[in-house]
Amino acid sequence: MPEPVKKAVSAFAKKPKTKEAEEGSSVVFEAETEKADAKVKWQCNTKDIANGNKYAITADGNKHSLAIQAVTAGDANVYAVIAGGSKVKFELKVTPKQVKKLAAKETPAPVNAPVDGAAEPAATTEQTPASAAAEPMPTTEPSPTPAPAPAPAPAPAPDAPPAEDGQVPDTRQDLTGLFTEKPQSGEVTVGENITFVARVNVDSLLKKPTVKWFKGKWMDLASKCGKHLQLKEQYDRNTKVHTFEMQIIEAKPNFAGGYRCEVSSRDKFDSCNFELAVHEACAIMEGLDIRAAFRRTSEATKKRSGPSTSSIDGKDDSELDFSALLRKRATQVMTGPEVDVWEILQKAPVTEYERIAFQYGITDLRGMLKRLKKMKKEEKKSAAFLKKLDPAYQVEKGHKIKLAIEVANPDIDVKWLKNGQEIQPTGRYIFENVGNMRYLTINHCALSDDATYTCVVGDEKCTTELFVKEPPVLIVKNLEDQMVMKGERVELECEVSEEGAHVKWEKDGVELTRDEALKYRFKKDGCKHILIINETTKEDCGHYRVKTNGGESVAELMVQEKELEVYQSIADLTVKAKDEAVFKCEVSDENVKGTWYKNGVEVKADARTHITHIGRIHKLTIDDVKSEDEGDYTFVPEGYAFNLSAKLNFLEVKIDFVPRQDPPKIHLDCMDRTADSTIIVVAGNKLRLDVPITGDPAPTVVWTKGEKASSVKPEGGEKRESALSWTLKDGDMVTEVDGRVHVESCRGHCVFTIEGAERQDEGVYSVIVRNPAGEDTADINVKVVDVPDPPQAPRILSVKEDSCVVQWDPPQFDGGQPIIGYVLERKKTKSYRWMRLNFDPYTETTYEAKKMIEGMAYEMRVYAVNTIGMSRHSVASQPFVPIAPTSEPIGLCVDDISDTSISLKWRAPDRMGSSELDGYGVEYCKEGSNEWVPAFEGLTDRTSVTIKDLPTGEKMQFRVRAYNTAGPSAPARLAQAVTIREIMQRPKIWIPRNLRQVLVKKVGETVNLVIPFQGKPRPKVTWSKEGEPLNSTVNVRNSDTDTILFIRKTDRTHSGKYGLQVEIENVEDTGSVTIQVVDLPGPPEALKIMDVWGFNVALEWKPPKDDGNCEIIGYTIQKADKKTMEWFSVFEQYRRTNCVVSDLIMGNEYVFRVFALNQVGLSLDPCNTKDSAYIQKTGMAYKPPTYKEHDFSEAPKFTHPLANRSVIAGYNATLSCSVRGIPKPKVTWYKNKMDISNEAKYRMFSKQGVLTLEIRKPCAFDGGVYTCKAVNASGEDIVECKLEVRPQITKEDKK
Repeated sequence: MPEPVKKAVSAFAKKPKTKEAEEGSSVVFEAETEKADAKVKWQCNTKDIANGNKYAITADGNKHSLAIQAVTAGDANVYAVIAGGSKVKFELKVTPKQVKKLAAKETPAPVNAPVDGAAEPAATTEQTPASAAAEPMPTTEPSPTPAPAPAPAPAPAPDAPPAEDGQVPDTRQDLTGLFTEKPQSGEVTVGENITFVARVNVDSLLKKPTVKWFKGKWMDLASKCGKHLQLKEQYDRNTKVHTFEMQIIEAKPNFAGGYRCEVSSRDKFDSCNFELAVHEACAIMEGLDIRAAFRRTSEATKKRSGPSTSSIDGKDDSELDFSALLRKRATQVMTGPEVDVWEILQKAPVTEYERIAFQYGITDLRGMLKRLKKMKKEEKKSAAFLKKLDPAYQVEKGHKIKLAIEVANPDIDVKWLKNGQEIQPTGRYIFENVGNMRYLTINHCALSDDATYTCVVGDEKCTTELFVKEPPVLIVKNLEDQMVMKGERVELECEVSEEGAHVKWEKDGVELTRDEALKYRFKKDGCKHILIINETTKEDCGHYRVKTNGGESVAELMVQEKELEVYQSIADLTVKAKDEAVFKCEVSDENVKGTWYKNGVEVKADARTHITHIGRIHKLTIDDVKSEDEGDYTFVPEGYAFNLSAKLNFLEVKIDFVPRQDPPKIHLDCMDRTADSTIIVVAGNKLRLDVPITGDPAPTVVWTKGEKASSVKPEGGEKRESALSWTLKDGDMVTEVDGRVHVESCRGHCVFTIEGAERQDEGVYSVIVRNPAGEDTADINVKVVDVPDPPQAPRILSVKEDSCVVQWDPPQFDGGQPIIGYVLERKKTKSYRWMRLNFDPYTETTYEAKKMIEGMAYEMRVYAVNTIGMSRHSVASQPFVPIAPTSEPIGLCVDDISDTSISLKWRAPDRMGSSELDGYGVEYCKEGSNEWVPAFEGLTDRTSVTIKDLPTGEKMQFRVRAYNTAGPSAPARLAQAVTIREIMQRPKIWIPRNLRQVLVKKVGETVNLVIPFQGKPRPKVTWSKEGEPLNSTVNVRNSDTDTILFIRKTDRTHSGKYGLQVEIENVEDTGSVTIQVVDLPGPPEALKIMDVWGFNVALEWKPPKDDGNCEIIGYTIQKADKKTMEWFSVFEQYRRTNCVVSDLIMGNEYVFRVFALNQVGLSLDPCNTKDSAYIQKTGMAYKPPTYKEHDFSEAPKFTHPLANRSVIAGYNATLSCSVRGIPKPKVTWYKNKMDISNEAKYRMFSKQGVLTLEIRKPCAFDGGVYTCKAVNASGEDIVECKLEVRPQITKEDKK
């Protein structure tokens, strides 16, 4: 089952739509975003649009618009608007500029018209608004290239009579079948244009739809495209809708009538009828000038006498036009009832076709003849078939199908052909003959079974098409949510059930394609489909969906900006003249470059200054330090808004040659530190204490780690002893030190270093310098800070349909710095990827996680964050599932009721949700009270329950609720209160269907009949046999709802008719059951040998006296040679009481026996013949001589080779050759050396050595080299040819 998916969240509340604009005009596209501060970007053909003279981009809160000034034909492009992770595409369609003229509201009468005719133009004027409503864009003088007019509006004309009750009549058509919008009937004035529009949604179709337009019942308008008719087709990729348009240009009166639009897609079909009414531009004069019919029409005559009446095929208008005369004549003559013209044409001779067509107004004689030719003739009754195959069958791939026919002769044999080749019975193809029926069963249908099947009976045959439907492609492995850093590569992978399946990728509802920048790449690896996104950006955030024809899966992609982490910051340095100063820092990204500054001025590399960048480490080295090098040094990473700073202190060393002893002195003021200063170091970094000292002679340095003098003292008041001590004298260590601790001394300096500071290194370090002149002491407080400990395992407080509330406890140790927040992650239980829920630290310890998938198991974990960094993750929470309560139970009703109890039943809820149902809770209360009392403790799994101990005569209310992990559902209640009182019910026996016939049992079997009945109060049940009471061997058990008749071991005496009577007071019902106990029959009687002749013996016997209480269905006859007395069966289930035993061996003597057989089995004892039959020996038999057969075998040889062919795509093609060979060679066809025998596209025929390969509707890919190979035991032969498939040439290409 595919994983349920979340609905993609769009950033737009209102999306721009495709518009049409005329050249030179302006057009405005509007969009509204969900958030007022959202950033919106407009694009044209995937290129960003900037504000300028051509484009005007405005934004007002959450409303955004794009205005395009002075539209030209070059502006007809695909545009897009982008906000966040949502992208909406739309189009601008540009139509040529037309010269519009106002339609004349009134047509003046001709000068020579009579006065009486002046009223007719006024009548025409009243109809003008109605025609204008049907044709939104009428033009009096149409342009040579008119723009497509929109479909006629469904609203009624303004002067139409009002509907009943003042409501506007609904003229919409029901959208059923394949149409999403059907063409509507319309009206148009002569000379104007009208467009009919049909729309089809292809989201659920497997193949592109095909649309045909017809006029009347049979005239296909595809061949009539030209000057007056245009057919167009458009496809919108965003909405997956095909739009088909039929545009009539310069309408003529003979265009009026009924039209039909048909749409088909593989095995789906739909059609729609609509009408077109054409109104004259002026009133028709009563007087008709026949000379006008002989004038040749032209542009000049059009302006004087109105629009022409040429045919719809768009041919040259310069011809004699009698249409006005014929139309006038038709209105005078055609006043009788309608007749079936096609019936008249079928009965009439060919010579009368032209006269009948002229009489009934048929102008397309060619189309009339085509239809007459295609009309089905009366089929003759088949002499061989009583029932033929259906025209077509459909079966799903992997399933079984059975083809059935009925023949007239039950003994005749049939042959089954597949694509013209005979089918041999195998494990997949099974032939069956049952009476007159013949069956072909195909097991485990494959795509190669999609072919034409023919059943041949003698000289007659019937054919059918079998279509094998592929099963839907299912998603086996769903997409997984991912969170990546900006610029990284992302691969979204899913796995489907079949290789080579077609899938569709979408992002926030918009289909993804390969664009110019190769942003998206689609990869197939067997059943795996992978979407690859190179160098992700923030715009790639969103929900990605993969769809197949059998399911879909969705995953969320989150892109996070990279945060640069500082692993080691630069530290302040104090150096002496001529020494080396090294500033060193380490960052998380080795590709980040940086710049060094001294007092705000960039540092340039020179002979003394070296700048290096190796991996993640950046160094600034200054050789031969001078006093002018003192200052503040700063490192700024490129592309990040922070810096690292440190100070370089220059220490001048003065040498005093006074020959006297100086007491030692510690110069902490040179380190900008006081006695109470605290040095903070991050755990894992190096702790370096560089203390300037003076003294002559050189003092001995002792470092100790312990408590300060001001610290808490132990009992006794004395200072606590130092935990650790390091002594340095004359530059050499006196005491042993840890491997991480380094103590060194140089002239004027004492350096104490700890590699990789740890938490236990925190404390007060004391440095003591001694020489003969005295000593000095200083304390340095060192604090080691670290990331905090992980928080406690999170707890799930509550879950909802797509969210949960999680809570956790702070970490036990905060790392020496205050906790600034927490970061949460979640993952699906079966996944290995954790997805971060928040990027900024969350300060509370309770968080509501949203946007989860209902029914999917999740886990949560938490990180603690302080100023040093992020802790390790906590232990994952217990798995939980976001779920919602079920819907209420349905169909709650009363099943039974008594004076103190009631039985209720119901059905399971319609919506179970993602969690399993825990059970149902039933409650009741008295009418008028709200105190609901549980009917029982706990929950029940059943959908029915009986509640007992209820007060008699009380009106009670009942309700049932379904429970799952999320809690109880809404209650289901009875429509009204129920009175607790038993209702009398008439007795009724319900005899099961299998007991309405005779029940047959063998002797010794058990009889256990359960017969249900109804009736209240409990009825009295009485059994009898043939009207007599039952004997002791028959047991009866009764309950409130059924009765049981039980016989432990039956015998022949138990056969008979058993009666059942159910009685309540004076009302009763009866029923009966017939039992027949059968046994083995007795042996036949009087078996005699009636005659012996040749190798045959005639036997005769009588039926047995005891038939075992059932019909004798046959006999088994056996024979035995008296020499061996081994018995062999001659006949089994033989129906007659006499038979002839043949094929006996001469010279042997035989005895015979017969067993009787009924439905129980053979009789125990046979009936044997008293006498034996001896088969006499005959004379010598003639043995004909044998002759050696002549070898007629011959190797295959093609007597007529294949010829190279060139065919047109879309039309069936055949390749033929002839072959000779004995025995009949096996023929195999190849295309480009690949075997095509099992391809459904090809059909192979073989008749009298002539081989034919039929290629169904070839396309360009079917071209190539075709080879025919014939093989038999004597040899083989090969012949080949080339096939070229040329594309079809349309009418437009010819022009």
